[in-house]
Amino acid sequence: MKRACCRFGNQVSMFLLLTLIAGICPIAFADETKQSAILLHAARVFDGHDMRADLSMLIRDGRVAQVGPRGSFASENAKVIDLGDATILPGFIELHAHLTYQQVPADTVLKHGITTIRDVGGPIHQPYGGNGTLRVLTSGPIITAPGGYPIPLIGEKNIAVPVSTEKEARKTVQNLIKGGVVVIKIALEPGGEPGAPWSSNHGHGHHHSGGHGHPQEEAHQGHATVSHPPAHHTHATHGHSVVNADAKQAWPLLSEKIVKAIVDEAHINQRRVTAHIAEARGAQVAINAGVDEWAHVPCDVIPESLLKRAVAQKVKIVTTLDTLSKCPGVAQNARVWAELGGELLYGAEIAHPDVPRGINAQELIYMMQLGKMGMMDVLQAATSKAGEYLGFPLLGTLQSGAPADIIAVKGNPTHNLKNLEYPDLVISGGKIVINNF
Repeated sequence: MKRACCRFGNQVSMFLLLTLIAGICPIAFADETKQSAILLHAARVFDGHDMRADLSMLIRDGRVAQVGPRGSFASENAKVIDLGDATILPGFIELHAHLTYQQVPADTVLKHGITTIRDVGGPIHQPYGGNGTLRVLTSGPIITAPGGYPIPLIGEKNIAVPVSTEKEARKTVQNLIKGGVVVIKIALEPGGEPGAPWSSNHGHGHHHSGGHGHPQEEAHQGHATVSHPPAHHTHATHGHSVVNADAKQAWPLLSEKIVKAIVDEAHINQRRVTAHIAEARGAQVAINAGVDEWAHVPCDVIPESLLKRAVAQKVKIVTTLDTLSKCPGVAQNARVWAELGGELLYGAEIAHPDVPRGINAQELIYMMQLGKMGMMDVLQAATSKAGEYLGFPLLGTLQSGAPADIIAVKGNPTHNLKNLEYPDLVISGGKIVINNF
């Protein structure tokens, strides 16, 4: 089944792209009405793949129309914005957010550099946004065992769907896909992992405000950029009121047969399956059943033999290293995963009380430190690679024809990644959201 899933990867991209063009899917890459053209000049452009110097970019009708040397643009009726010593980048793509569950304002996320999110665990809906607003994709509710995570913590409403048979599991997957989900999420979480937000009762963390002077920062939950590994970096928790610190009272897990039925049904319908995994037992079930993605770097240490199998199956892991920084196994799992050649995708779990509600520079730093990734690798993981993974090949790039989801920061962000958390220009679908230049 894993080979079948790999084969349909390109089919998913083409299917989603065609539905967008045909207007079947309501996701908006750009406003259909004519918009004024915008011509951007900047010292640097990161196009989703490489950093390039002294380029200009023409935006027309909500898309990138042309990228090239400043002198290559014919004079036309366009709004010209000369950014000077600044860097233009694609808007970032957040693959692990809880926007609706925690009622995080979408405009706050957008203003802080995230132009597309995947909401994993919330109400079911069709994709929407992208034309001056945050583009929101969803997994819908999490499929779990009766009484399984996250039901003991936060109930079922718009959050979780319990299933107890393979038939019920398949039907649930079908209903979720009909409702518009782009991925199926399952829970394989017995609870009790030390350091895990869902296994602590410390309560909600303090919401920190930024100090850079931008008006939108009042709602931005940032923190200082540091360079030490997660084992020494402390955070508050999700604020769950129920604790499962005793392994003898483990939450029930979906059986391997039920997970296999979920995966099979999802693949038949050209969807991947992501799993909340925190320890070895859940990892074993996910690997045996052919799950495509782990929603976190696991909290407990995972045996290298299991990680090897997951890498061989081309499983992807969404990082959330900052959120799970108190977990004792996160640093080792990320290091071994990288050494084995496993791929990490950017995700910071927006809505966690102590991570930014937007781009998370600390997450990028941990990806470089623990995931052994280079600067361009982490920027690609949050832009072009994420767009391709979602099935939208141009999303997360600044190629001709790509959605004009653009951010810009003063100076060179590779010298200080923290600057990415406070972009001075944000454009969504060709519409200017913020312009401090």
